[in-house]
Amino acid sequence: MTDSVDFLPRWWLRGQHLQSILPSLPGRRPFVERRAAPVLAASREYLLDCGQGVRLQAFHSANSSQDSTAQSTLVVLLHGWEGSAQSLYVLSLAQSLYERGFDVVRLNLRDHGDTHHLNRDLFHSCRLDEVVGAISAIQSQFITNRLALAGFSLGGNFMLRVAAEAPRVGLRIHRAIGISPVLDPATTLDALEQGAAFYRWYFVRKWTRSLRRKQQAWPGEFDLEELMASQDLRRMTRELVLSHAGYAQVEDYFAGYAITGDRLADLRVPATLVTALDDPIIPAADLVRVARPSLLKVITTKTGGHCGFFESFDGPSWIDRLVLDELDP
Repeated sequence: MTDSVDFLPRWWLRGQHLQSILPSLPGRRPFVERRAAPVLAASREYLLDCGQGVRLQAFHSANSSQDSTAQSTLVVLLHGWEGSAQSLYVLSLAQSLYERGFDVVRLNLRDHGDTHHLNRDLFHSCRLDEVVGAISAIQSQFITNRLALAGFSLGGNFMLRVAAEAPRVGLRIHRAIGISPVLDPATTLDALEQGAAFYRWYFVRKWTRSLRRKQQAWPGEFDLEELMASQDLRRMTRELVLSHAGYAQVEDYFAGYAITGDRLADLRVPATLVTALDDPIIPAADLVRVARPSLLKVITTKTGGHCGFFESFDGPSWIDRLVLDELDP
C-alpha cells in the first residue's frame, strides 16, 4: 500500500529545490547545533568492530529519561552520501528523538565524516556487510529491548537493505525507516545529469574533497588524480566501480544496491519508506518497481524535495515528527 500524506510548508518554504537545499544549508548550522546541544553533549564516540578488520565510527547518546517506552528503544541514524553523523538533518532528528527519551546512535559510513584513515579501501554503496556488522556491534554493545533504524537518502537505502537482511544475520530490528531513499541508482544518476546543475556540482565537489582526504590519509596507496580531474559524475562513478569496487560493469554495481525489483520482497521487519513525489534526485516513478510486502509501508507527499520536509528554518522538521510517530508502539 501507498499512503499519501498531506505536507504543506509555509509559502516561503515551498519548492522542490528549496526543500532539497535546506537540509544542508550552512546558515542553518548555528540554529540546529544550538537546539541539538543536549544530544551532542551526551554523545560518546565509539569505533565499532564490523568484522573483517573494518571499523566504523559511531556516536552514542544515552538518555536518562523516565519514559519507559522510549528508554527501551535505541535508534540508529545514518546520513546520506557525502554527509556524516554531523549532518544537520541527522542532528535535528537525533535531538527530536533524544527529547522524546530515545537513546540515539549516529553512525558514519566508511570514508564519511573524519574517518578516511580508519579503513584502507574506498567506500562504495555495495558495502552492505560492514553496515550490517556495525548494526550487529551496536546491538551487542548497547543492550536495548528494541533497536530501530532510520536513514536519509543513501543511508535510507542502506537501512532498508539491512532490514531485509536482518533475519538471515540474526539482527532483531523493531522498525526501519528510509527517508528519501535511493531506489534505483541508475535512474538517480540520470536525474542528477538531466536536472539542475547545482546538484551535480554539489556532489562532485564533496566527493572530490573526500577522495583527496583519502589520498592524504593513505600516502602512496591511491592515485585518484585522474578520477578527480574529470569532474563528471558518471565518469567518476565508472572509474570508481571498475578500478576500486571489484565490478566489471557499472550496471552490476547499480543493481547491487538498488531496492527496486524483489530486493525488499521477503522483508520480515516492519519498515517505512517515505519520499516526496517532487524529489529532484530520486525519481518517484521508480516506486512502482519496489516490491510491496505486507510489512512495508510507503508514504508519499506531493512536495518535500529530497530529504526536506521543512516547515521552519530552524525548528524540527515534519519528517522528525513522522519518525517519532512511526516509532510509537
